[in-house]
Amino acid sequence: MALHVLAPSAAPCCFADSSSARPRLSDGTSFSSSARVLYGFKRFKASAASTSVRRFRGQTKAFSSNGGSLETDDSLVVCFGEMLIDFVPTTSGLSLGEAPEFKKAPGGAPANVAVGIARLGGQAAFIGKVGEDEFGYMLADILKQNNVNNQGMRFDPGARTALAFVTLRKDGEREFMFYRNPSADMLLKEEELDLDIIRKAKIFHYGSISLITEPCKSAHIAAAKAAKDAGVLLSYDPNLRLPLWSSAESARKGILSIWDFADIIKTSVEEISFLTEGEDPYDDAVVRKLFHPNLKLLLVTEGPDGCRYYSKACIYF
Repeated sequence: MALHVLAPSAAPCCFADSSSARPRLSDGTSFSSSARVLYGFKRFKASAASTSVRRFRGQTKAFSSNGGSLETDDSLVVCFGEMLIDFVPTTSGLSLGEAPEFKKAPGGAPANVAVGIARLGGQAAFIGKVGEDEFGYMLADILKQNNVNNQGMRFDPGARTALAFVTLRKDGEREFMFYRNPSADMLLKEEELDLDIIRKAKIFHYGSISLITEPCKSAHIAAAKAAKDAGVLLSYDPNLRLPLWSSAESARKGILSIWDFADIIKTSVEEISFLTEGEDPYDDAVVRKLFHPNLKLLLVTEGPDGCRYYSKACIYF
């Protein structure tokens, strides 16, 4: 296995386009790194018969820069999981209780990735469930406005679209408060899946929040199995949200329960520490413990310091 280091992008995120009137998904979510990785990975796979770290780094710089046009890729990335409404304080650096007012913004890590892929010039689809309410229809429209295929979305008349209050505290840490008990995204059923879209994908991308409760957990596993059986690459962003799990142990067990099925995993130093029960996430030997035999790419994000990525085939660069 080889280690590679990437510097952070000069652009704050791929949606930071002040000239665009399109709705913007919430700041501070993981769409930027995940979307760039997936878009770059499928372009890289299509352009090279063998792995080349130099070429991969070049692709990375190309799709993280501003102002450059990107060729459209015909391969489809299907993102599965939650889409919700984030309420973000209008004043930064305050706790949720101290914030004087909030503005609403579309969010949900898998949906963020789908929009990021589309804005980078790729093809993306989203599969998930929202409430049959004003917020649910708003989210479906936002996907459509951003050229994301939303035919895999389902609307639940008996449950509301999930809400989350999110703020960035003075210490730089994000604070979350979720309203879900249950929300529509938790109620997606296996029989509601659009398996045709999943089987047509080049990459099937998902997180771990959809594993927390039934029936969505079974739907998640069935969707991933359908993708794997169809030869689709599986991409996993654990996206740890500890308050949503019943305990730290259940979160660790749930996240690792599907770890070995993924071809691509994007995680963070905080998640590495959590999954290894407090071991040093900057120690390569610790990271190697999480590198399973069939994994093609493992990325570890380090916030403003960029990220590291690990592979079996690449030579150190």
